[in-house]
Amino acid sequence: MTDTTTTTTADFWFDPTCPWAWMTSRWMTEVEKVRDVTVRWNVMSLSVLNEGRDLPEDYARSMERAWAPVRVVNAAREQHGQEVVKPLYDALGTRIHPGGNKDFPAVIDEALAEVGLPGELARYATTDELDESLRASHQRAMDLVGEDVGTPVVAVDGVGFFGPVVTPAPTGEAAGRLWDGAVLVAGTPGFYEIKRTRTQGPIFS
Repeated sequence: MTDTTTTTTADFWFDPTCPWAWMTSRWMTEVEKVRDVTVRWNVMSLSVLNEGRDLPEDYARSMERAWAPVRVVNAAREQHGQEVVKPLYDALGTRIHPGGNKDFPAVIDEALAEVGLPGELARYATTDELDESLRASHQRAMDLVGEDVGTPVVAVDGVGFFGPVVTPAPTGEAAGRLWDGAVLVAGTPGFYEIKRTRTQGPIFS
């Protein structure tokens, strides 16, 4: 009997500092376990997204700080290949989100060490040296979904969508059912949005 199962590749764009992208990434990690889906992990940047916008002072400061982790992930991808993106994101995100550590220089140093990447990659946190490729990756996500959404962005079979924004991250078959539904509605011609007011923040446990 011939196995006709084919694996779907889904692209996932994230900013390491976004807690909602982190929640969705945990869901996508579950989806890989229960559906024939392989995720390709890509960077996008809230700092790029918010350039030139009139932001509250506190949020503007957070956008300045948000450059550091995403620049380091992008530099790691540039110099060490696509396969390091997810492990480094996991190491950064675990510290930033459930760990609650917002000392980004320390987080970056610890995360690089955990995944066995050179510590000198940390220098890219404060330089725009590789921003051209970061912006290009970011723009690929925006080209799929438009400029009025944020992170995360998921794309499958040429269709991109923002989100889903969900907490806690579904596991097991519940993760698979959400995937099935998200792909179904996103692939419906003319479909744009389902939304309701968030009543709780990210649940990291």
